Amino acid sequence: MRERNWTRREFMRLTGLGSVAMSLACTRSTWTGVPQPPKELWVYVGTYTSGGKGEGIYLCRLDLATGTLHRVGVTRGVAEPSFLAMDREGRYLYAVNELTELDGKPGGAVSAFRIHPQTRELTFINQQPTQGGAPCHLAVSANGRFVLVANYVGGNVSVLPVRPEGGLDAAIDVKQHEGSGANPKRQSGPHAHQVVLDAADRHAFVPDLGLDKIMVYRFDSEQGRLTPGEPGWVSTQPGAGPRHLTFHPNGRFAFGIHEMSPTITAYAYDEKSGVLKELQTVPALPPGFTGTSYGADIHVSPDGLFLYGSIRGHDSIVVHAIDSSGRLTYVEHVLTRGRWPRNFAIEPTGRYLLVANQHTNDIFCFERDRQTGRLTPAGEAVEIPSPVCLLVVPPTV
Repeated sequence: MRERNWTRREFMRLTGLGSVAMSLACTRSTWTGVPQPPKELWVYVGTYTSGGKGEGIYLCRLDLATGTLHRVGVTRGVAEPSFLAMDREGRYLYAVNELTELDGKPGGAVSAFRIHPQTRELTFINQQPTQGGAPCHLAVSANGRFVLVANYVGGNVSVLPVRPEGGLDAAIDVKQHEGSGANPKRQSGPHAHQVVLDAADRHAFVPDLGLDKIMVYRFDSEQGRLTPGEPGWVSTQPGAGPRHLTFHPNGRFAFGIHEMSPTITAYAYDEKSGVLKELQTVPALPPGFTGTSYGADIHVSPDGLFLYGSIRGHDSIVVHAIDSSGRLTYVEHVLTRGRWPRNFAIEPTGRYLLVANQHTNDIFCFERDRQTGRLTPAGEAVEIPSPVCLLVVPPTV
């Protein structure tokens, strides 16, 4: 599938037609008094632009009737936008610039964009250093006032204030991690791989691949300050390499995937204290598989019944059922029909799961069985160079 280079006028005309259709749907909803379900959703795709072939941040539309993803356009000139996040109102998008050098100095950056409410076109606002090299993940506080960034090479996490117009100010807090892990080749120092906030914005969690720890911080969402939790971390198995953490919709459980094991751990979560208590650790690979593989991403279905994890090397999605105690039961592995599945996303209706296959330059869609959690192929793969992050825009923004 070859993308057409849209002119700005054609882009506006095309997306304008979609806006008219959505407006008519809303009008019909008013007549009947019954909300109409969305027919499509917008999806942003972050890519690698140097080592890979990505041109920037791509914009797609997901057809909810067929599971087909359509490329609409691309915001070019954005260096290494490997991970994306937006505020809850859908007004601003933030992208890490996963660089190890910025303006001749060690470190990376994060870029801020304004989102057009109808076309979803991005307009650059500004960029700020993250005070650490290779920023690889970021999160926006629920009140929209701060962006938190995990710096992989820097081994730290930083907090940047958001200006009233959506731009970013310089970092006001940086927490540097110290130490090493069991594997001298991969864990000679700290490597912060993600920063995630709990539902109440009370605590921030930073899986550090280099330390075999998930660092825990109390987060002041009014001042933008991080304070070490009590305790300040939860340890994983030596050499596991924690990579990503996700919370259950009920807020009582969390689940972490480890890159180097690869395994998945279920935790009980106390939202008042910020304490994670290990419940269970399970393999992320099928029995008998001996090839080299790395855990990547992890998500819970919107209904809270199933957990999904991506595995690079085995190139699959592993599916587990979640019981009422937060424990996991294996369901299946599904090959992603591409190589090196990095980030993936379950869209808000829970019907489809999208997978970014980084090394085969494509995104593939699977339909979820809501009763069993199993995945079946849906739609056609869409070509996106070096896709590494999928950000689905909720239908309410």
